[in-house]
Amino acid sequence: MSLTIVNHPCLQHKITLLRDAATESAAFRALLLEVTQLLAYEATRELPMEDARIHTPLGDTQSPVLSGLKPAVVALMRAGLGMADGVLRLLPSAPLGHIGVYRDPQTREAKTYYCKLPDELSERSVIVVDAVLATGNTAAAACDLLKKAGAKTLVYISVLAAPEGIARLHELHPDVSITCGHLDESLNEDGFIVPGLGDLGRRLFGTA
Repeated sequence: MSLTIVNHPCLQHKITLLRDAATESAAFRALLLEVTQLLAYEATRELPMEDARIHTPLGDTQSPVLSGLKPAVVALMRAGLGMADGVLRLLPSAPLGHIGVYRDPQTREAKTYYCKLPDELSERSVIVVDAVLATGNTAAAACDLLKKAGAKTLVYISVLAAPEGIARLHELHPDVSITCGHLDESLNEDGFIVPGLGDLGRRLFGTA
């Protein structure tokens, strides 16, 4: 498993603003998009490339372009919905899929209620976006679904991660690359990441 924690000062500043309880929904949405774009920049460093022959105003040259089919973006609902556009600003031609998955409050097991994925996943790099990697159960369930659909190259992007979530995802999917903005301290007794971002649904959409 590859784990990248992006320690860029501008990114860390924006994550601090995201954490702040005084940041209202409109600003929170804008910050989450900006943070995701910075994370996606780092997470896509290993995308395959090939040379293309082009004509510049001063002559012909060989220049690198992305190789093969466009990467796919898959947003985990609901928090991932606020992140998808951040990746699509970097990869505007990427197809977008959605997985609806939630954690059962009693068992903490992942429950899937929706899944709509792009075609030809086996030929694409798949970038999964979710705001936090907490217990790792929903992340692992999403990776299960994607691999069953044919995905072979998975990159998981989260704003925050807990050590428990990283360990769980590594245990079940050691081939998945993780890029996150900050490694938080731990999970609390309810399985929520601490210090975290709070209630993401309420902060992102204004609803619990």
